[in-house]
Amino acid sequence: MSQLRRFRDLPNSRARGAAAEAAAESYLRRQGYVIVERNLNTRLGEIDIVALDGETLCFVEVKARASGEFGPAIAAVGPRKRERLARAAALFLARNRSRRACRFDVLGLDRAEDGSWSFSLVRDAFQVS
Repeated sequence: MSQLRRFRDLPNSRARGAAAEAAAESYLRRQGYVIVERNLNTRLGEIDIVALDGETLCFVEVKARASGEFGPAIAAVGPRKRERLARAAALFLARNRSRRACRFDVLGLDRAEDGSWSFSLVRDAFQVS
């Protein structure tokens, strides 16, 4: 059975999300990121991955798609999701009294026919006022 079939057969979107986030974490580590937290839930929203890229604190949104039927995964981060991510990040920064430079990255994972992931990383994907 291919990896693609197994990914689609996971019991629910939470399980598929966890599998994608594990692959995303591994990819980010290979890119030199240091993972600080995963699946950070706040009352204002969730942050998939908080990581350091050098001295910069990165709030990484991970999106995965098992097929290209609805477009690339990276296109799934719309204004509403960006707003929630920004609010959760602001709360994280306040709680941790962090003054580090920070940015928002988006990592898209798209499944290839053979079941492997194709990664699209957009550093500094959007700005918050």
